[in-house]
Amino acid sequence: MKAKVHVTLKPGVLDPQGRAVLHALEALGFGGVDGVRQGKFIELDLKESDPKKAEAEVEDMCKKLLANTVIEDYRVDISEG
Repeated sequence: MKAKVHVTLKPGVLDPQGRAVLHALEALGFGGVDGVRQGKFIELDLKESDPKKAEAEVEDMCKKLLANTVIEDYRVDISEG
């Protein structure tokens, strides 16, 4: 199984990296961007063959390590490898 995890900052949490990217885009002449939020993308190859068990395992990984659930949201997508 493959797991794709998208981690993003929760709304209202300051994003200095996103702000830096926005300023860089403006400096390069891309003035049509109103805002940038930066996140993380993590792809995992899992040994688990049951999609429900795989999702539960990755959810646990997110809560314990992959995402800071105080300031970040995450989304898990499970697919056959």
